[in-house]
Amino acid sequence: MRETKYWTWHLAAGVLVLFLLGLHMAIMHLDSLLGVWVLNPSGGEAIAWANVLARSRMVAMIVVYIALLGAALYHGFYGLRTIVFELAIGPALQRVVTVGLWAAGLGLFVLGTVAAIAAGRL
Repeated sequence: MRETKYWTWHLAAGVLVLFLLGLHMAIMHLDSLLGVWVLNPSGGEAIAWANVLARSRMVAMIVVYIALLGAALYHGFYGLRTIVFELAIGPALQRVVTVGLWAAGLGLFVLGTVAAIAAGRL
């Protein structure tokens, strides 16, 4: 039952990554096609430095980036954990892998969150 819950979270994280990454790609690469000028306040290219700075100061964009980071890390590390467990390793090594992936994931999440918040202060 416990693994079913984690697998369900894995699938939900995958859907969230798909949605948020699609939103990111639409904003960054289809702005002229979709007319997403609201997120490019200074006009021009979405990747222009003025627009990057403007988006990094928007609280909604910081939240979206942090949510994308969290969902992608969980989805990726849980998938990696599942692959490693299929190698038929012992329970002790499974615990080491799980704790190691949790530590790496939390460390990367904290680093990415700090970077997203710091970028808003530029």
